[in-house]
Amino acid sequence: MASIKANDILIEYDAFGEPTGRPLLLIMGLGAQMTRWRGELCELLAAQGHYVIRFDNRDVGLSQKFGAAGMPDMVKIFAQATAGEPVSAAYSLSDMANDAAALLTALDIQAAHICGASLGGMIAQVMALEHGSRVKSMTSIMSTTGDPSLPKATPEAMAALMSPAGNSLEEVLDRAVKNAAVIGGPGFPAPDAEIRALAQSDYERSFYPEGVARQMAAVAATGNRRPRLEQLVMPTLVIHGQNDPLIPVSGGMDTQAAIQDAVLKVFEGMGHNLPQPLWGGIVEAISTHTLAHD
Repeated sequence: MASIKANDILIEYDAFGEPTGRPLLLIMGLGAQMTRWRGELCELLAAQGHYVIRFDNRDVGLSQKFGAAGMPDMVKIFAQATAGEPVSAAYSLSDMANDAAALLTALDIQAAHICGASLGGMIAQVMALEHGSRVKSMTSIMSTTGDPSLPKATPEAMAALMSPAGNSLEEVLDRAVKNAAVIGGPGFPAPDAEIRALAQSDYERSFYPEGVARQMAAVAATGNRRPRLEQLVMPTLVIHGQNDPLIPVSGGMDTQAAIQDAVLKVFEGMGHNLPQPLWGGIVEAISTHTLAHD
């Protein structure tokens, strides 16, 4: 792993595979560190001819934090967004997409295939819209268009997302197990020991829950992307879990419907996660997509 300056901030990243391979930029979701693109998954993608780059988004992991901006007033922000008023946020999804594009520049990569999960899918969409010449193809995983008319998260999933991060390692680990049971799909439950080990690795690498609130504010500030996505011409693969309670599968279906010629692949039993038993199918879908549009 290494740190590099891009878009005037420090971004932590690492890479897998040969630099001569098809460049594939992986963008993680809300509050999630780049290590949630598991190393084994990155190696599988690299084995399919990709040069895989993963990175910490701003305000998470080892990339630059924006603590000077303070904690956003989420009640006020949600009220502004609901009323269709401008939302005050430290940064927007455009800023986060600019980070990703600038990272490619810093790495001397003219264009890459981009793949984002959840919030990362939203960032990928904005990157495709605003930096189209830098994007060879897009894969949007368990994400959505931001259309406010779409079905919402289940109350249980939203409660899990908004639950306190915890004040100790044990509280963080307990929360991770509880949330995985709610947000993960019924088809591929992960052992509690595995969930706790991943959460402890995250905690020891960087525990920074306040960045999550500012990233949430960025989503609210960006609003509905669907009208813009309807104008997007970009080879697009949409991947979603049939049993996603946080961003329902209708969000993936709407993404596919909005973007011309987009392809949708739905995995039964998958929730709002990337379960290891499905890595083979996910890697195959992404690799087929990038190879066809390289």
